[in-house]
Amino acid sequence: MNHDVIVLGAGLAGLAAARDLAAGGADVLVVEARDRVGGRVEQTTLPDGRLVQLGGEVVGRAHTAYTALAAELGLTLVPSYVAEPGALVRATPEGVSATDPPHWFGPGDDACRAKVTAAFTALAATVDPADPWSHPEAADLDRSSVGDWLRAQGATPAVVRLWEIGQLALADGSCERTSLLAALRKHAAVPGTSHYEYEAWEGLRVAEGSATVALRMAEALGGRIRTGSPVEEIAVRRPGRSSVRLAGGETLTASAVVSALPAGPLRSVAVTGVSEERLASLHRQRHALAAKFTAAYARPFWRDRGLSGLSECEGLLGSTWPQSEGILSALVPPERYGVLLGTPAALRTTELLADVARLYGDEAHRPLATFTRMWGTDPWTQGYVTQWTPGDVMAVGPRHGTHEPPFYVCGSDQWVAGYMEGAVRTGRAAAEEALRRG
Repeated sequence: MNHDVIVLGAGLAGLAAARDLAAGGADVLVVEARDRVGGRVEQTTLPDGRLVQLGGEVVGRAHTAYTALAAELGLTLVPSYVAEPGALVRATPEGVSATDPPHWFGPGDDACRAKVTAAFTALAATVDPADPWSHPEAADLDRSSVGDWLRAQGATPAVVRLWEIGQLALADGSCERTSLLAALRKHAAVPGTSHYEYEAWEGLRVAEGSATVALRMAEALGGRIRTGSPVEEIAVRRPGRSSVRLAGGETLTASAVVSALPAGPLRSVAVTGVSEERLASLHRQRHALAAKFTAAYARPFWRDRGLSGLSECEGLLGSTWPQSEGILSALVPPERYGVLLGTPAALRTTELLADVARLYGDEAHRPLATFTRMWGTDPWTQGYVTQWTPGDVMAVGPRHGTHEPPFYVCGSDQWVAGYMEGAVRTGRAAAEEALRRG
């Protein structure tokens, strides 16, 4: 069967692209490997009616594509966990504290933190987030890791440790394996007075549940979505009909193809008719291998200790945060994902809850329900947010996020740093470009 456009992947990017294509009059078909829509956005309902977000949850003030889409879908944006009262807690092998500066700081460390943060924000202001490759020192900035740069600025070991625990809290990989240019570009996209401001990046959530964004788009698309349909081969032809071969052997044809597949799964798809340079750029991208853990409790007991539920940790978990009343989310960062994989499946929940209990007390051992999503080894995600190691920004190059009509690319990894904003922003942009070209 021939279509105007075939969209690969029914995550936020693919659904946003398909929605706009259909609104523009295109005959569009979305093919999805899973038996559900949403990709890394997923939710379930507890017996008491509370929604639990198993995937992406939050956005920030600069995430205008996502917030505009939520408004179009009739959804409500409310403050996220950043409005939660109480303190952030940090856990290291030598202690747990809710103080600032952190418990491992000594004399002079706080002043050093202020100095290097000011230097970082000033340097980030010189980077164009839409074109970091144009920076006169782009290659040198990309070769350096954030950790190397911090030490070159005179950062004390305690300050480097603070940046590292914060970086791993985001499950985006160690600052020792993060490109300085990528970090500067990310900050330039959403400027702030610190190197990562929770309010700016994560201050909002959809009251009806973030997965409802995907579900409402899918409902409107109706029969234009085929689930349980992994893609094995894409053949792009100009002019003429491009083809998409599914795992069962069926071949679909279309005038254009929009790939909304994450970078990892896309590498296993045979693609012809796209330039070697564009494919090399796509295949060079990588995702941080991370997991998400969620525990639902009868009440937010961490408040009893004056804590917000937000933490940065050096244990198996990298962070926790409250997603809603009594429901705690957590991330396992890339550097600890192997530890989680090596843990017998029957023990994983117990060991993850032990980390939560160290932060908030013994009540953590008694959740109503828990959920774990192993994104790093899920064949249809193969990771979490985009991870840029030193050298990656220049290797991916200015083709990042661009199209070779009739082959269009979108997805969270096609934006600055991943996140739901990147999926919606690039999905809608791909649709706009495809419609413009007819």
